[in-house]
Amino acid sequence: MASVLATDSSSGHVGEFQLDDPASVKLRLAGVSKRYGSVEALVDANLLVRKGECVTLLGPSGSGKTTLLNIVAGLLPLDEGEVWIEDRLATHMPAFQRDIGMVFQNYALFPHLSVFENIAFPLRMRRERSARLRDRVERALAAVSLADKGDRMPSELSGGQQQRIALARALVYEPSIILMDEPLAALDKKLREQLQIEIRRIQRRLGITMLYVTHDQQEALLLSDRICLMNNARIEQIGAPSELYFRPRTVFAADFIGESNIFAAEVLAASEGEVQLRGPEASRLRAVTDLALTPGQRVQVMIRPERLRVTAIDGRETGENGFSAILSETTFLGEATRYYAVTATGDTFVSKALTGAPAMELAPGSAVLLSADPNSCIVLPAEPRAP
Repeated sequence: MASVLATDSSSGHVGEFQLDDPASVKLRLAGVSKRYGSVEALVDANLLVRKGECVTLLGPSGSGKTTLLNIVAGLLPLDEGEVWIEDRLATHMPAFQRDIGMVFQNYALFPHLSVFENIAFPLRMRRERSARLRDRVERALAAVSLADKGDRMPSELSGGQQQRIALARALVYEPSIILMDEPLAALDKKLREQLQIEIRRIQRRLGITMLYVTHDQQEALLLSDRICLMNNARIEQIGAPSELYFRPRTVFAADFIGESNIFAAEVLAASEGEVQLRGPEASRLRAVTDLALTPGQRVQVMIRPERLRVTAIDGRETGENGFSAILSETTFLGEATRYYAVTATGDTFVSKALTGAPAMELAPGSAVLLSADPNSCIVLPAEPRAP
């Protein structure tokens, strides 16, 4: 079994992918950097993408997502590092030789050509034979569930249909990799959610290798086999959606993906796999962690709102893995209710529970106990990595 190393360059964390076949790696970036004068647009990026895998590049504006995508596409030269597509060194390879398809936020459909001719365009540029061309266009239309729209003009289609035509055009010549740069950002919320599911269905059914740029965390969680989280021109963390949500490795990752309660704590005692902490209101908390910690060390702790319980104190002691607060507000969200509680030091914590849970009976102003299981208390380094 071959071993391939991919380094998360932001934290120094090295993730090792055990691959039965090294040929299963479709795309590899090794130490890729890009600068504009003194401005670092991308720093020491290391990334593996497997064949048939959808990896999203997620992060805020200016984090380096589109820079990385354009380097992979061959639209932007890099300053350091290497780009490999399968076993081909593509670092200085022209874009047209990389066998890559791209879909942008702007559909870039030709308004004077029919849907069929828009999709056929890349095949005609490759001088595809007419009989095979028609078959490939029809299969691409069927793949995006628009088999009956070939004779239409782009102006006769909805925004969602136009985006699917743009995807079909990228699929039709069967590129090695498809790159998507925030393709759904201009669509309304409901249509965007529908197309997210449609893109994921097509990607899985056809086994497409996809690199997808987005700043929308929900989109990344839905589409991805793995998420490459970016921050300040660096890769912050790479992992499955569930890993980044439940086991973030930095404060930024914990705060950017999903809702979170993050607070400072001090290590009281540490043993293998577990740590005792002094938390809010001088409480004692237990947490499960793989970090090497020592007594007196300052850390940050993250608890997801859905993992934070709210119960009435009723004169009881606070107890282990909990601390006292005053319920300040409740917000009804339909299927769930959000609770806001404030500690004596003024820190606000958020809890979310299914509507109908016992905490619904609590009124604002009630003294409450906020508690969580040790597995739900995620210990993070006190200070994020310096840029």
